[in-house]
Amino acid sequence: MKKEKLWTKDFISVAAANFFLMLTFYLLMVTISVFSVNEFHSNESQAGLASSIFVIGALVGRLFGGRYMERIGRKNLLVIGIIIMIVSSVLYFGVNSFALLISNRLLHGFAFGIAGTATGTIITQVIPKSRGGEGIGYFALSMTLAAAIGPFIGMYILQQFNFMIMFIFCLVCVAISLGISLFLKVPKVTLTKEQSSEMKGFKLANFIELKAVPITIVATITAFCYSGILSFLTFFAKENHITEAASFFFIVYAIALLLTRPFSGRWFDTAGPSSTMYPAIICFFIGMIVLSQSHIGMVLLIAAAFIGIGYGTYMSGAQTIAVQAAPAHRIGLATSTFFILTDIGLGIGPFLQGLFVPIIGYNGLFVTLGILLVICLPLHYLLIGKKGKTASSKNQEEKRALSIEEINL
Repeated sequence: MKKEKLWTKDFISVAAANFFLMLTFYLLMVTISVFSVNEFHSNESQAGLASSIFVIGALVGRLFGGRYMERIGRKNLLVIGIIIMIVSSVLYFGVNSFALLISNRLLHGFAFGIAGTATGTIITQVIPKSRGGEGIGYFALSMTLAAAIGPFIGMYILQQFNFMIMFIFCLVCVAISLGISLFLKVPKVTLTKEQSSEMKGFKLANFIELKAVPITIVATITAFCYSGILSFLTFFAKENHITEAASFFFIVYAIALLLTRPFSGRWFDTAGPSSTMYPAIICFFIGMIVLSQSHIGMVLLIAAAFIGIGYGTYMSGAQTIAVQAAPAHRIGLATSTFFILTDIGLGIGPFLQGLFVPIIGYNGLFVTLGILLVICLPLHYLLIGKKGKTASSKNQEEKRALSIEEINL
């Protein structure tokens, strides 16, 4: 049987639009704390808040977007979110106080949450059903590349230019995303009477897919640990005089992840989730410990490779488990649940961690986060254990049966 076409114009367009949105997110996550310190003389906790408050806004945006997406329309919601992001990007040029910075970061995060939820939902609509897992995997690559390139560009601009150039770059990226989105062709989705009735009211089930929560709890903790790298790597590198090597940290992160992704993906599918999930946590732990002892550039880059393999592999696997745990008609909600909770981890991380930096230092912070990752090993087993594989297999069988049923019809 001939494979359905995956790389359509709309698939590439959604992935590209998402890439440029994510690029601005990661770029500012690693630099806005420095802007806060330089411009408003913020302490570590305030600098962390300037970074993390964006994710809190994104959390609210995802809740809003998930709730009203079908009422507003998927493409309309995406365009609205991006337009608000453009407004927020322009407002950065006039920020003259810490309070205004926090307010604009909230607005920017809210708009990003709306737009990101829309792209995550639209992509499931343009991917052929027979190539769902493959398509989502390639779409996730747009986030992986943004996670590597964004911080690299941000730190480069920080060293060579000024914050004005950084904000201009972000504005251009969001404008490109808007231009791409305007030409998307997104079929209108019509819910059945049962689905419409199910979505009425403010029930928890209308915002959260409970079957996706167990694996997402562990993923949220790993995101909490990773947020410390996003927010404090620049300060750590400066303190240890390895700033030049730090500018390549996320490039090495991405290369290590891209080189291992084909193997880890194959192991995940053939040997089950446990074959990659536990080793991924261990790699992340090793990376954090090595990072805490990085006093020369090469050691820092070795840490980047371990963290890329560990964090990148675990998060993609966790998202797959979260989606497979949900019924077929609630896959979009499961994806939203995954990102809402992991956004919380990314959001509260820098603020809480910033409170301890003056006491334990950056080295101590990374060691502490490494210890927290060790706790994720038994936690993953308790919450998921063999159930992750069973739930995955069960849903695959259901979807396979559904496909056979459709063919017979």
